[in-house]
Amino acid sequence: MQGEADRQRELLDVESVAGHLLEPGSVFALLAEHRDRLFPNELFADLFPSGRGRPSIPGEVIASVIVLQALYGHSDREAVEALTFDLRWKAACGYAIDAKGFDPSTLTYWRRRLAGSERPQRIFEVVREVIAATGAVAGKQRRALDSTVLDDAVARQDTVTQLVAQVRRVGREVPGARDLIATECTRLAALTGRGYEAPGKPPIAWEDPAARDELVSALVGDALALLGAVDLEAIQAAGGKPAEAVALLALVAGQDVEPAEDSDGTDGRWRIARATAPDRVISTVDPDTRHAHKTRQRRQDGYKAHVVVEPDTGLTTECELTKTNGSENSDANVGAELVVADPTIVQGQPVEVLGDSAYASGEMLHALAQKNWTPLVKPWPLRPAVEDGFTIDDFVYDALANTLTCPGEVTRTVSPQGRATFKAACRGCPLRPRCTTSTTGRTVLLGEHHQLQRHHRQRAADDGFQALYRQHRPMVERSIAWLVRGARRVPYRGVEKNNNWLHHRVAALNLRRLLALGLTVDNGTWTLA
Repeated sequence: MQGEADRQRELLDVESVAGHLLEPGSVFALLAEHRDRLFPNELFADLFPSGRGRPSIPGEVIASVIVLQALYGHSDREAVEALTFDLRWKAACGYAIDAKGFDPSTLTYWRRRLAGSERPQRIFEVVREVIAATGAVAGKQRRALDSTVLDDAVARQDTVTQLVAQVRRVGREVPGARDLIATECTRLAALTGRGYEAPGKPPIAWEDPAARDELVSALVGDALALLGAVDLEAIQAAGGKPAEAVALLALVAGQDVEPAEDSDGTDGRWRIARATAPDRVISTVDPDTRHAHKTRQRRQDGYKAHVVVEPDTGLTTECELTKTNGSENSDANVGAELVVADPTIVQGQPVEVLGDSAYASGEMLHALAQKNWTPLVKPWPLRPAVEDGFTIDDFVYDALANTLTCPGEVTRTVSPQGRATFKAACRGCPLRPRCTTSTTGRTVLLGEHHQLQRHHRQRAADDGFQALYRQHRPMVERSIAWLVRGARRVPYRGVEKNNNWLHHRVAALNLRRLLALGLTVDNGTWTLA
C-alpha cells in the first residue's frame, strides 16, 4: 500500500521552525519547498498496486532521500542517520525535529521495487522533464559525449582466490554440493592439508613456480570433479542462484589456466595461462566488474559511465553504466545509442555531436549521418604501414566504379569483403619503400564506412572544425568532474544496481546545476530566473 505525506505540518516541523536557515538555491531548500511537485504520489502508484497492507514510506520522502544520498555519497545507514540527526535533511524530507528516520532496509526495498518496474529510472526522468520545462537546453544544438571509469566496490581476486571462493559458493548455493565437495574435491587437502572450509590462501611455497603450478592443478582438478559430480542439466534447467554458481565455477576454472608445458590437458596438470582472457572475470563477488585501460599506463578495475552533456549548461541529458570491455560497451557504440535516444533533442533539429577520437568509429559516423547530424569528433589517427609513408587517404576511392587507385596510379577493384590487392603491381614500383614492407606487396582493407571516415578526416582538418571542437568539447570534462567528485567508487555490485545509482547521481547533479542556473517556480511552472 502506498503511503502519503501529511500536508498538515507538525508543531516541530523543521521547515516551519528553521526553514529560513536553509541555504537559498540549495538542493535541501528545493526539496523542502517542492518535493511534492517533483515526486508526486502518482509517480510511484504502479509500485504499490494493492490498497491493502501497511502504508509504505511516502514516495516523495524516499525519492528525496535517494537524491540526497546519491548527491553526498552516503550509504543507506548514513543516509538514514542524516535524516534522523541533520536538520537540513529533515527539512528537505518534511520531518519533524523529534522524528526518527526509517530502517535502512527500506531504501533497499524501494530500490528493488524501482529496478523491477517498467520505469526504473523515473527519478532521473523527472529531473530531465524539469530541464525540458525550464527550456534550459531548448534550441541548444550541441551534445558532448564522454565516459569515465568508476572503481568497483570489491577487491580484485587472483586465480587461486577465485577458484577457492567459487567452490565454496557452489557448496552454499547448490543443494547437496557440500557433501560432494567433501568426497570429490580432495586434491587441495591432499596437497596442503587444508580443505575449502579453511580461511585464507592455501599454505604453499608461493615463491616456488612448481609449487604454484601444483596448487593450480589441484584447484582446477577439484573444480572439474565437482562440475562432473553435480547434475548440471537439472541445475541449469532450474536456473536461479545454483545455476549462476556452477556457470561461474566453470568459467573461472578455465579462463586463467592452460595445460602445463609438456601436457595435453588430460593428465590433470595445469598452470596459469601466459595470456589474459578477453572478457576475464576478476572477482567472483562481482562477476560484472572488469579490467579497464583508460590509457596505456593507467589501469583500473570497475565499470564505465557514459554521459551525454549539453556543453553550455553542463546538464546531462542521458547516461548509462556498462562493463568496461566488449565492443557493445565501447564509447562509440554506447555513445551513439544514447545521443540518438536523447529526448531533449527535437525531431529534425540540427545537432553537432562532440567527442574525442574514441567516438570516431565508422558505425558512429554512420549513425549520425542517418540523423543528418554533424560529427565534431576527433578522427582516428592514421597509421601508415611505413613510417612517414603513404596512408589510406593517399589511395583514391571511386565509389561508382568501386575501385581503389594507389599513389603509383595502379587501379584495383575492391572485393565484396572490402579488400583491394596490389601485390603484383608492387614489383619494381619506385614508391614501394614508402608504401609497404610486405615481401608480397600491398593489400588494403577498407571498412564498411571508410568513405564516411575519409570525408570526416578531411573536414576535421578545417580550421573552423578545430575551433569549434576546442571551444566546446572540453566543457564535458567539467560535468565528468562533478560526476566523480566524491563518487569515483560505485557503491553496489553488478551493472544493473550501479546503473540505477548512476542515474540517481546524475539526477541529483542536474538538480544542483539547475539551481545554479536559477531554477524557480513561477505560477506553477518550472523556469529559470
